[in-house]
Amino acid sequence: MTYGDRLRKRWAVVRLLPNMQRVDVGWFYQYSDADGYAKTLRRLDPEFQFEVVFDVGLVERQGLQI
Repeated sequence: MTYGDRLRKRWAVVRLLPNMQRVDVGWFYQYSDADGYAKTLRRLDPEFQFEVVFDVGLVERQGLQI
């Protein structure tokens, strides 16, 4: 894995919508950064549900190994 591959933003904060849909809110290099951002969004707007997800699609599209 090259240095550039390791720098890809793989953690995403998403807002969950009805019918199994989602809206990507932000992407992060580290889980802790994404989790902190999601916690902040939950406090600011408690009526919506925010989750941190690993963007597997990015890894599969680029053929990276984890």
